[in-house]
Amino acid sequence: MDFRWPPPPDGRPDRFRPPVTRGPQTGRPTLPTPPTELVATPHGVELEQLVTGEGAPVTVFAHGLGSGIAETRPLGSAVHGRKVFFQFRGHGQSAAPGGVWTYTDLARDLRAIADLSGATRALGVSLGAGALTRLLADNPGRFERAVFFLPAVLDAPRPVAAQERLGALLEAIEAGDAAAVADVISQEVPAQMRNTPSVWAFLRQRLDQLMRDGLAAGLASLPEQAAIGDRADLSAVTADCLVIGARGDDLHPAAVAEQLAAALPKVQLHIYDRPGVLWTQRADLRSRISSFLNA
Repeated sequence: MDFRWPPPPDGRPDRFRPPVTRGPQTGRPTLPTPPTELVATPHGVELEQLVTGEGAPVTVFAHGLGSGIAETRPLGSAVHGRKVFFQFRGHGQSAAPGGVWTYTDLARDLRAIADLSGATRALGVSLGAGALTRLLADNPGRFERAVFFLPAVLDAPRPVAAQERLGALLEAIEAGDAAAVADVISQEVPAQMRNTPSVWAFLRQRLDQLMRDGLAAGLASLPEQAAIGDRADLSAVTADCLVIGARGDDLHPAAVAEQLAAALPKVQLHIYDRPGVLWTQRADLRSRISSFLNA
């Protein structure tokens, strides 16, 4: 990739700078994050959260590893009611307790935010989907509706590629190497779109957040862990579930989404034909999620 960092102040590479003023660019998968708040939880870990919208139902949104509130907000833009976005431990301004973290710890973070906000619905992305899986395995009646977007892990550890990418990301952040961090996070974007203005704006926002807040070392062991020990633990889940995967995604194999759907009693499964769904199928994804959660 021809990646020059940092990009110009307008967020686009020089060779894409137009000779005349154009309208706003579209396709950016994140939204500017307004002020958040730190919430004390019963298990003693302060978590950063953002609440938008009003009324019922209440939906909690759980992000992926190395992502955060900004990346999950677009998924809830058409969802009715109050929406609660939060940062897992070790992300953003949330606390980073010592020791080795497990999916049980992440499920505890998710459960605390859901309980404090009175959420009856939940959406988890990647790491967040794993935490949601763990939570429902332990508390099968906790939610009325649940969405699993790009689940990465079920009863076996994540792929080696995911472990290597996280290691590279943590190492680059620790070294303060902004260009290396940008190279890692750019891999989340389809190759044909990486030099577009919307992607440069996205990378600038992600990079600014990661270099400012960092990522806790406690996250390093999570890719080596499974979310649950036995898929049979999900047989008692009472929630209506939607599982969304994508073929060709090395970090989120479609097989995991299919296995998760097979283990849940009441489920809809949709597999996109190619990866990079937030960039290539954003409107369809947003409609699919909101139609399910607004029912």
